[in-house]
Amino acid sequence: MLALDLDSATREALMTRILFCRELGLTELYSRPVDPALLAKLTVEPEQSPSLRAPSTCHPERSAAESKDPRLVLPGERVEIQDPTAALQLIRDEIGECTRCPLHQGRHKIVFGDGDPAARLMFVGEGPGADEDAQGLPFVGKAGQLLNNMISAMGLKREEVYIANVVKCRPPGNRVPEQIEGDTCAPFLFRQIDVIRPQVLVALGATAATWLLGSRQPLAGLRGRVHSVRGTQLIVTYHPAYLLRDPRQKKEAWADLQIAMKELKLKLPSKG
Repeated sequence: MLALDLDSATREALMTRILFCRELGLTELYSRPVDPALLAKLTVEPEQSPSLRAPSTCHPERSAAESKDPRLVLPGERVEIQDPTAALQLIRDEIGECTRCPLHQGRHKIVFGDGDPAARLMFVGEGPGADEDAQGLPFVGKAGQLLNNMISAMGLKREEVYIANVVKCRPPGNRVPEQIEGDTCAPFLFRQIDVIRPQVLVALGATAATWLLGSRQPLAGLRGRVHSVRGTQLIVTYHPAYLLRDPRQKKEAWADLQIAMKELKLKLPSKG
């Protein structure tokens, strides 16, 4: 059945859903190309349907006339999110019981993310491990315990930050995600970042840094400075799992976290 055959109530509900997705930057929702002529017929003029107008507060830099037209919300454009919890749930709903890449074949649970949807600080890891795959939560194993200690050392609680991974399903044997797996899953991570809009991102390990920055570089060359990603300050440090294998690097990781603390204006430990 074509969308043109829908009753007015169903059609309006569908348009409301689509416009809400546009505001979140969720534009890649269709597996087939849309006929431009059909899309033009389905477009609802703002004057005919005032309830579908985008709130003008979403784009204060636009003129009043532009702000009234929801069709001017650009793909991937970041807007003010009134309810981050609901927006994150919408992204989770779009993921569904994902079968988009081979990783779904061996997973038990999708690991979406965990923490405060309005967090100022967000950590991004590589992918779920065995404990995370079993519980459906990121960083709950031994590496997660160390991450919790790192967060506490910063003067914060785990529930005050947000934690996610590049891929949402566990790679077999905890291997590094392959290109197709990261390409498939990373867009959902970017949407999470755009909803949460943290002041500081911390990339845990080279894989997370690679996907966030869009290029592969040695970790040593990325640490010790502030990068910019999607309008957010990015700090790169070691993955907690690596620190468990080489505890000597914990001091270096702590130095990285202090850069993040400085950006967040958190109290730094006194020297002495």
